Amino acid sequence: MIRNSLIITVLMLAATGTARGQFVKGDRMAGTTVGSLLYNSGTADISVASIGSNTSKITNYNLTVSPSLGWFVSGNTVVGATLNLNPYGNKTTYEQSGSTYQSDKNTGFTIGLGGFARSYFASNNKLLPFGQIALNGGFSSLKTEGFFYGGAGALAYKTSYTGQSTGGSFVNAALSGGFTKMLGENAGLDLYLGYNFSYNKNVFKKTTLRDDGNNGSVDTRSENETSTRFTNHGFMAGVGFQFFLRKKK
Repeated sequence: MIRNSLIITVLMLAATGTARGQFVKGDRMAGTTVGSLLYNSGTADISVASIGSNTSKITNYNLTVSPSLGWFVSGNTVVGATLNLNPYGNKTTYEQSGSTYQSDKNTGFTIGLGGFARSYFASNNKLLPFGQIALNGGFSSLKTEGFFYGGAGALAYKTSYTGQSTGGSFVNAALSGGFTKMLGENAGLDLYLGYNFSYNKNVFKKTTLRDDGNNGSVDTRSENETSTRFTNHGFMAGVGFQFFLRKKK
């Protein structure tokens, strides 16, 4: 359904011709996708016959900011640069009888730079259809930590772990079509659909410690390193704001 909508949008854009004097060479376009800030928390009650009643608590956050700045190289084509920032994290704890016996925490951050080219098509000066291509890449980092209490009596133990990624990087390429709804002479609201391709790679190093008897000593230590590379193809829908800075005459 989304793919069909995108195809229809692209065909409509191709059929409408070029813009008629809405912008001039030298105008600038400053904007951003609508940055999404998400923070939530929740609990779940879990009952297992062999260990009794448990409570799980989950908190997470995700902030996305993607400002951009472009210059019109003609009356209908703008090229520019983007900055991508995305801090995120989550934490999950498990409790029984008021005591936490397991905790897992992850925090990450990505930062990247990119460029884009956008062409506006024929319009009624209030609704400006466009097609856009974009490419960006950058670096990512991830940290993780946690612990688990297990066993009982003489067999009690605690395991804890820490981990951190190195050499994380990503590349994204996107093709989109949509329109800018003008909210005045110098501001507009973007609505668009598109296709996105992404490539990511990472090296993650993790250290695990085990304390037999839960007396504060380290009885065993293990380390491992995991390398990952993956690609992803997906469709997107987005909203953004643009501000048009007119060339001084």
